[in-house]
Amino acid sequence: ATRRVEACEDGGVTTLGHCEVRITCGTREDADIIADALVEAHLVACAHLVPISSVYEWKHVIEHDDEVLITAATRVDRFDSIVETVRSLHSYELPAVTAVALDGSHDYLAWIDDQTRR
Repeated sequence: ATRRVEACEDGGVTTLGHCEVRITCGTREDADIIADALVEAHLVACAHLVPISSVYEWKHVIEHDDEVLITAATRVDRFDSIVETVRSLHSYELPAVTAVALDGSHDYLAWIDDQTRR
């Protein structure tokens, strides 16, 4: 797989082909359902589920919640389909679905490509 890169304003380099998607969920059960659906649909190669504590403002109230963070490795071109799938399954009114550029070893990125092209 050929990697396309571009220089960032800060002088760093960003991979354009792969990203790590981050999704917060209210319960482990919700996170399991979403992660399973994303892997089964080959939208992500793998997902990691980690308990976290979140602080945020929602409807003018500061909230403190225990949540589960899903991080998942995928291709950038799968992001829109991931967002659609998460919205259809998520219990939140406004699910947090973000992505950051991902780089890695050639073999690992090739595995991500293979898992998400089916």
